[in-house]
Amino acid sequence: MTPLLEMRGIHHAYRQGGLLSRRRLPVLEDAALRIGAGECVALLGPTGSGKSTLGRLMLGLEPPDAGAVLFEGQPLRDARGRVAPAARRAIQAVFQDPFAATSPRLSAFAVVAEPLLAGRLPRPALRERVAGLMRAVGLDPALMDRLAHRLSGGQLQRLCIARALAPAPRLVLLDEAVNSLDLETQAQVLALLHRLRRETGVAYLFVTHDLRLVRGFAGRCYLMQERRPVEVPDPFGPGPLPPALAALRAAILPARPRPG
Repeated sequence: MTPLLEMRGIHHAYRQGGLLSRRRLPVLEDAALRIGAGECVALLGPTGSGKSTLGRLMLGLEPPDAGAVLFEGQPLRDARGRVAPAARRAIQAVFQDPFAATSPRLSAFAVVAEPLLAGRLPRPALRERVAGLMRAVGLDPALMDRLAHRLSGGQLQRLCIARALAPAPRLVLLDEAVNSLDLETQAQVLALLHRLRRETGVAYLFVTHDLRLVRGFAGRCYLMQERRPVEVPDPFGPGPLPPALAALRAAILPARPRPG
């Protein structure tokens, strides 16, 4: 079966030392990853290991220096380097800091409605659609006209999830999406994401450096090693561990939120 998203032989580096410098810092080398339809895949690794770069390539925000990013078996970018509008709608993201990911000038309604504006829905229909999305993530539509930054961190992250779900995506990148939340709110948001995946069939790439969040949430795990993701059959299993995974396991706190 063709994966929903597949990365093959990805190489990517960033320039160091300014615009005139020829020095390049390799971030990804021969990286490969696959995600099936409706699947939740975790991508583990410490800060600076290349997880977020892989996510940016998945979203089409940057082209890889070499290799292929395929969505539903087709190149994500065309010969001119453009990502098709349908693919942009089909792959969405929720980032770590909901306050940085939203404008302080926008209402909760405007945040969720943003990806729906191209559809030119009449205003009443647009408000009803936003209200439905807010209900789906456990928010009261009565908050719709409140400035988004007046919401709590947990509420605002739920709003960002509603925005990501607005165009009915096939795949959502969760880039450290619960790491800035307290433990209780983490558990609530993970349970919400777990329920939404069951109800909608959306797939997730769950990027995190916090191993305790993975158990019971992700079906498969990759670990960043030597600038590439390597699939780990059971990150909690016995036996010798790669150094990066051993460090992540050693950092686990006693309390661990569980999805419902």
